[in-house]
Amino acid sequence: MVAAAALMGSAIDPNGVRAAGPLPGDKRINPRDGLTYIWTGKGVFTMGCSETQGVACTDLERPAHRVTISKGIWIGQTEVTQEAYRRVTGTNPSRFEGDKLPAENLEWEEAAGYCKAIGGRLPTEAEWEFAARGGKKQGADSRDLPSIAWFAENSDGHPHEVGQKSPNPLGLYDTLGNVWEWVGDWFAPSYTIGDQRNPRGPGKTPYRTIRGGAWYDAGTFIHPSSRTGVALKFHINVGVRCATE
Repeated sequence: MVAAAALMGSAIDPNGVRAAGPLPGDKRINPRDGLTYIWTGKGVFTMGCSETQGVACTDLERPAHRVTISKGIWIGQTEVTQEAYRRVTGTNPSRFEGDKLPAENLEWEEAAGYCKAIGGRLPTEAEWEFAARGGKKQGADSRDLPSIAWFAENSDGHPHEVGQKSPNPLGLYDTLGNVWEWVGDWFAPSYTIGDQRNPRGPGKTPYRTIRGGAWYDAGTFIHPSSRTGVALKFHINVGVRCATE
């Protein structure tokens, strides 16, 4: 695992002493790409969507089911920027150019290769959703959507610089909207219900999973359980958010 800068979090226990190890929401900088990463912690949450969450569910998000994340990860506070992607790979395949814009037009292998180069990996679909929910056990994000996401109704037809909207409770930006994000799992149209402790999705299928929605998606589609599957070579408006352990 990549050596990183000192923890930037300030959480302490009731006695005024910092607990051993990182706490959810702690930050550190990865020296290889210069980006900030957030510690998710571990927990149990309801993955997927149900109408009781107050959003329009699709069959791709069902059934809602209980998942245990037994070990936290460091996950990018933002989508990988074009500045960081160029720093690590020497290239920038993005269609909408700008240093602080998310790197996009990434094929799955390019996204996975970037994460490997900075000492990490793509998050699993379950890890991604747990982080996107900000540590909440269930339910949709109840905050005003325009305050947290770029989507069809407010994006003016393009992605935006990362970190401009309000963060989620863990301190992550743009998990909803802006650009889709690759995860490590193969895609199946419905969840495989079995051992739901640190699940890694189905065996090999024709598609990989992308999460979070993008700047061109309607607001009704933008919530933490939004998902779909695309071919590995698909790249239009797809970016990445890496994880390290």
